[in-house]
Amino acid sequence: MAAVREQLPEGRYGRSADERADRKLKVVGAGLGVVLLGVIGWFGYDYIAGQKISAEVIKFSVTSDSEVQVHLEVRKDADATGTCTLRSRSADGTEVARLDVAVGQPGTKRIDEVVKVRTTARATSAELVQCTARR
Repeated sequence: MAAVREQLPEGRYGRSADERADRKLKVVGAGLGVVLLGVIGWFGYDYIAGQKISAEVIKFSVTSDSEVQVHLEVRKDADATGTCTLRSRSADGTEVARLDVAVGQPGTKRIDEVVKVRTTARATSAELVQCTARR
């Protein structure tokens, strides 16, 4: 008895519907992946390029029960002005001080400054909350 062929002859009738669907899904998936990477790149660039002022706390020192000294380094555009907000917390996490530091010496791109922050109780940390530029 002869064997019955269950598949169509190779190359005679073109691709099957499953192969065409798989290829279509791959093309659509690759296109969506490229679009997603483009959107992520755009938001990243806009976030970094849009910042006129950035800063970081280099170190801090608790000098007494009512004061913390914070060494703040600010990088900004030469014409940018704004404020940086500092916060200090006690051992239990309670906020014991908050201070807005004005940043805006014209023509200066980098500022190193030691700021004295008055606290309501003994502080154990000092942190930079945010810097905002005035427009």
